Amino acid sequence: MLQGIRILDFTQYLPGPFASLRLAEYGAEVIKIEPLNGDPAKYMTIHGHSPLYTANNRNKKSMTLNLKTDEGQRIARQLIEQSDVVMESFRPGVMKRLGLDYEQVKTCNENIIYLSLTGFGQKNSMAHLGSHDLNYVALSGTLDQLRDQHGKPVHPSIPFADLIGGIAASEAILAALVQKGETGKGTYIDLALSDVMVSMMNSHVMISHLSGNKHGVPILDGSFIHYHIYETKDGRYMSLAALEYKFWKNFCEAAGKPDWVRAYPDHMGIEDPLYQEVKRLFLSRTQKEWTDFGLKHDCCLFPVLDVNEITHSSYIQERQLIHFKDSTPFVRTFFSENQIQGNIVPLPEPGEHTEEILTRLLKVERKKIDEWKKKGVIK
Repeated sequence: MLQGIRILDFTQYLPGPFASLRLAEYGAEVIKIEPLNGDPAKYMTIHGHSPLYTANNRNKKSMTLNLKTDEGQRIARQLIEQSDVVMESFRPGVMKRLGLDYEQVKTCNENIIYLSLTGFGQKNSMAHLGSHDLNYVALSGTLDQLRDQHGKPVHPSIPFADLIGGIAASEAILAALVQKGETGKGTYIDLALSDVMVSMMNSHVMISHLSGNKHGVPILDGSFIHYHIYETKDGRYMSLAALEYKFWKNFCEAAGKPDWVRAYPDHMGIEDPLYQEVKRLFLSRTQKEWTDFGLKHDCCLFPVLDVNEITHSSYIQERQLIHFKDSTPFVRTFFSENQIQGNIVPLPEPGEHTEEILTRLLKVERKKIDEWKKKGVIK
């Protein structure tokens, strides 16, 4: 879908690379500009491997470039002249000091789409502060929604802000590409991860304003019997989401509890005595038994799977959401039937495509490339 679109990606670690991965898998040519030693994420290793780097940088071309040199900056500007999109995730002011901020690069490509992805945006009292995913989830009010039975916020094991921010970044770039297709004009996008997480609180803010309830749609907060997480006989868990009468009726009748049907909708709170009966029922069967039950009886009942189990999930296999390349698992980020599984290009080595990019796009001769290597401009 994005064939013919060239993206120059200066981002590192997770949010930016996840955003450009999504665009690469839709067909864009993503040129990842890395420092001479590579993206720092490459050195975040587990058992000698760098999962963060490997998972988010496939289907891209890698070019190493020393942006602290005048020649490195000049090469970057020349590449920008031939690109549709620039992505960067440095602290505010860094790209300006390098001569590569939006105001400067649009003089060489006035129609460029330029996205800056940061924690707090470019111009405000917190813009200069260091920050990470947990900070954005906390400040946005999202973390307050994840509390245990004692009221303590639960530390997420998934970086929500980084990943949702990456999705928002790719969405913003796609919108800018549509605008460019209509008007021929580029744009500047100042995207803050904290802002994205605040946007996730859209319904919660409105509900709190109208009712004082701080925890979103009441029926979805775990305080109702038919929309709840239940423990099973083998210490696993099932998610029951039988919100509509028909699904609750299906569940009750299939479980041999037709008397429970009439509890709907006025006696479905977890303070109702029925809640303890439902808990005991779930504890009478294993997760596997309840999973088979849910597949058979259409009552919005599905298992809570762990990260290893999703690899073998029949649904995920049918949808080809995870597939392997040279024994390495890759999670798909595109959702079009026109995409071909075999198109996955493995992770490039840092700088693997430097010479190819310089010769193809900038027509640089071999002698000049060797000179730049000696001077530490490229590697």
